[in-house]
Amino acid sequence: MTGVADTIVGNRAAAPSLPSPASGGGKGGGMRALTLVSDRKIELLDVAVPPEPATGEVQLRIKAIGINHIDVWGWRGMAFAKRKLPLIVGVEAAGEIVAVGGDVTSPKVGDRVVAYGALTCGHCKACREGRDNLCENVAGIMGFHVDGFARDLINMPARLVVPIPDGVSFRDAACAPVAFGTVQHMLFDNAKLEPGEIILVQAGGSGIGTTAIKMAKAIGCTVITTVGDDDKAAKAKALGADHVINYRTERFETLVRKLTGKKGVDVAFEHVGPDTFNGSLLCLKRGGRLVTCGSTSGQSITMNLFQLYLQQYRITGSFGCSLRNIRDSLAKMAAGLLPVIDTEVALADFEHGLARLESRQVFGKIIVNF
Repeated sequence: MTGVADTIVGNRAAAPSLPSPASGGGKGGGMRALTLVSDRKIELLDVAVPPEPATGEVQLRIKAIGINHIDVWGWRGMAFAKRKLPLIVGVEAAGEIVAVGGDVTSPKVGDRVVAYGALTCGHCKACREGRDNLCENVAGIMGFHVDGFARDLINMPARLVVPIPDGVSFRDAACAPVAFGTVQHMLFDNAKLEPGEIILVQAGGSGIGTTAIKMAKAIGCTVITTVGDDDKAAKAKALGADHVINYRTERFETLVRKLTGKKGVDVAFEHVGPDTFNGSLLCLKRGGRLVTCGSTSGQSITMNLFQLYLQQYRITGSFGCSLRNIRDSLAKMAAGLLPVIDTEVALADFEHGLARLESRQVFGKIIVNF
């Protein structure tokens, strides 16, 4: 899909032209900002350009953003915390540095970067240790609690941007903060996935599901994955999954036990929630590890504690990622492990991307191009 700057959304038109980002803070002119004005209603508005970057800041011209389930939750009004509307959307992005604060020596104007989407403090114990997603004073998630990346220009703390390696496109780099970074953190920081292990990847056609398949296969794991239709099954198989189960026609728990000789898998990669969580536990071997980062099918489950401690399962919750995870993800992209892209849309068609993601018809990531 393609679009132009004067596409009209919600009866409002985007600014037909933009001032130079170095021309000064908001002195006339405007820029596009995709704004959530009420639940399930997004408008492409003309807003003032940001001021010159302050001390410790850089200014980015956004080139691409990724759409994720957290965007869908925000669109539906499921923010899990206080927020004020209108709110500029977009939780992960890639762009180019167009201005820097007076004390910033790196990155430089012209550098390509991705931005970290949580406004961390940089000073607490977790931040100092590089565990950015456990910041004790986080000010919110951009595009979810505070204004996000779906705008032409944005000022960011220089410490919260990561350089894009040569050869990695803006489109692919826009997947690093959430789709790749989240999976990197889940598989290797939390689940401690090792070469040769067997992993069950739930919802293998999603953005993080496709990434998990590729990352696990890259280190020599056996991958069993679930999908919702035969078309996705063929795509997951082509992606490298060793065994693909259509959960709508077969009980994945039964097949996983059969495929593993009743031993179970070493790791279960969960992000679906109540529809699959207890089944994923049943698929684990004794002492197996389940890591989860989402609950798209609901928020609550009933768990068999007897099973939990007798089988000595290890269950880890995982949210977001660290800046290190993003750097590692971009390095993997530079080495040839690229995201699976389902659809590319124009900024004005953001809601179409949300609707496609909500329909569960996707296989891979949805990218919004500027």
